[in-house]
Amino acid sequence: MISIRGLTKRFGATTVLDGIDLDIAAGERVAIIGPSGTGKSTLLRCLNYLDRPEAGVIRIGDLTVDAATAKPAQILALRRRTSFVFQNYSLFANKTAHQNITEALITVQRKPRAEADARADAILREIGLADKAGAYPAALSGGQQQRIGIGRAMALDAALMLLDEPTSALDPEWVGEVLDLMRRVAERRQTMLIVTHEMQFAREIADRVIFMEGGRIVEQGPPSQIFDAPQDKRTESFLRRVR
Repeated sequence: MISIRGLTKRFGATTVLDGIDLDIAAGERVAIIGPSGTGKSTLLRCLNYLDRPEAGVIRIGDLTVDAATAKPAQILALRRRTSFVFQNYSLFANKTAHQNITEALITVQRKPRAEADARADAILREIGLADKAGAYPAALSGGQQQRIGIGRAMALDAALMLLDEPTSALDPEWVGEVLDLMRRVAERRQTMLIVTHEMQFAREIADRVIFMEGGRIVEQGPPSQIFDAPQDKRTESFLRRVR
């Protein structure tokens, strides 16, 4: 369903993504691991053009976006097929929890307000925060803010959900509740591409684990292979350090 070919991103003289090729099947949950600064988050940001790649082709279903010729309408169409969960929540500080969920439904997906409101109400109940619908982010814990962020992504029903280290900014006490919600989303066979440092979580929910280093995919395979019998010395060295 999702095909990425030759995705390349540079910041100045530094190549952050070096010709990434990747296919993701519908319903597949893919976890990306690797050392910091190796392009994992940039890969996600390029997939919905938060960062524009220098080269590469992204295909989601019948939509194809080529970095060499991408027009604003194509980029908007790509964003409508993806949803993004940020590591630092990225909620609108001046909007309530309910409004944070309806915002993209109304402005990006062009849903009628009544439909967006009903969808937000359902999502808030599902993530256990119906009583916080009128609360602003400053009144919410980190875990609650990130659950709203995930709820916002769930509401979009996107073909691909991108999650960028969704627990990295959380205090340890809130990590468990966010991981539990992500597990529930994964159980629905939502197509997910997750950058994470939570190795046990990746082992539990991913159909495939990718190890990246130096802007390239070094190794990929089922969690049992990557974590128990890595084929590349760089993967083995990384896992030895983080365990």
